[in-house]
Order: sequence, then C-alpha cells, then structure tokens
Amino acid sequence: MTDNVSSQSALAIVLAAGKGTRMKSELPKVLVAVNGRPMVRFVVDALQAAGVSRLVVVVGYRADLVRAELAGVADLEFADQTEQLGTGHAVMMCRQQLARHRGPVVVVAGDSPMLQAESVATLLEEFGKRDAACLIGTVNRENPTGYGRVLRDEAGDFTGIVEEKDASPAQKAIREVNVSTYVFDAQELLWALDQLRADNSQREYYITDCPAILLAAGKRVAALNVLKRCEALSINSPEELALVEQEMKSGQRSAVSDQPE
Repeated sequence: MTDNVSSQSALAIVLAAGKGTRMKSELPKVLVAVNGRPMVRFVVDALQAAGVSRLVVVVGYRADLVRAELAGVADLEFADQTEQLGTGHAVMMCRQQLARHRGPVVVVAGDSPMLQAESVATLLEEFGKRDAACLIGTVNRENPTGYGRVLRDEAGDFTGIVEEKDASPAQKAIREVNVSTYVFDAQELLWALDQLRADNSQREYYITDCPAILLAAGKRVAALNVLKRCEALSINSPEELALVEQEMKSGQRSAVSDQPE
C-alpha cells in the first residue's frame, strides 16, 4: 500500500463507453449536454480540480466523438472498450495504465456531472491515511430506491453492497447507498479484476464486485459516507437530465432534495 498519498499521485478512470439508449439521443450518453456542456466535462473538471494528476477515459460507443470532445484536455488518455460487457470490463481495458501506476486509482462514472471536487479530495486524503485496498464513497438518500445498499456490521465496518433486487425488506430500509465512486490501490485493483466473473443474468463484469472480492481475501475495504446528496444524481433518462439541470441552475449543488425514482 501507499502511505501519505496525495491527489497529485492519483490516477482517475472515467467510465464513458455507454450509448445511453434511454436518453433518446444518437450521441454517446456522456456527450449529452447538461446546461450547454457535455456531462463528461463536469466529471473531468471535478477530478482535475481535486488535483488528480492523470485521467483515463474509457470510450466505446461512437468513441471518435468522445475523443474529439476531450482531445485538448491535459494529462488525459483513452482506453477502448469495443464490447460493452459491464463496468468491471471497462476498467479491465485500463490494465496497461494500472500496471505501471503505484498509488490510488479513482473510478467514477462519466454520467455523474454532479461529482464534487471536494468529495474526491476527501476520499483521496482518507485513502492516504489508511492501509486500505479500497475506499467507497457513499451517501444517504431519503429515497434509496434503485441503489445498492451499503451493509455494515455492528461495529459499523463495511461488509458489502446488496443490490435492490437482492435486498431483504430490512436491507431495503437502509438509506446509505453506493453511487459508483471508488478509490482503489492500483495493484489491488488489478488483482481483483483478475478474479471478476460474469456470473449474473447479464453476463457482464461489474466493478461493484471488486470491493467484495478484496474483502473476502482479507484486504481492508471501507465505505466512507462523505459524498454530498447531489452526487447521487446520475443521468440515465431525460427526466433525470432535467432534474440535474434544474439543480445546477439553482446553484444549490450541495443541498439537493431527494426525488422518487
């Protein structure tokens, strides 16, 4: 593990390969405009403002358009996901970058334009203080419908994430949720990616399985409830786009009211 890690030594992986069928657009989803700017631009801005030194954007659907949009961004490179086989598979496409990196790796979704630089900086600061393989940024929602619930033991330590379709009634009552914002140790992440299996109905590889794999191997994994509520607002539909645009225009990015899904 790396001690006293700073954001300057961090690598960020931005997942930006999806089509976004529900957006009713021929554009890659991350290029759909939010208040006049492609949503991935907000994600890149937040990571850079947090001091992340290198970015890798995973592209797939109409990759040429995403490459053109981000061509002028400093310290940014691309990885190609020619088949969209899940979020874990997308991160696998960054093996070359991970193999030569020592230190923290931030993994975020490119369709989350409400990502906050302060939250990324806090996660990286905490990562530098802990002998951890993975830190998961979490948030409380009044209405957690549709999100993976964060499970903890009696001591408050992280024990896993359960998706809503698999959750018991008691677990569905949990308000702390996973919003796909992670910091991994690069070499621990590489190891976990090798253990990933597509043992699910979609036959896809999910990055959400990596924390559980690391935990089962005796590695330290923690969930930190440090994200702002607005950071739970990803964009998967025109309705969610309208909600994010409204919130941005209001100028109250850190005080979002929870909305039914």
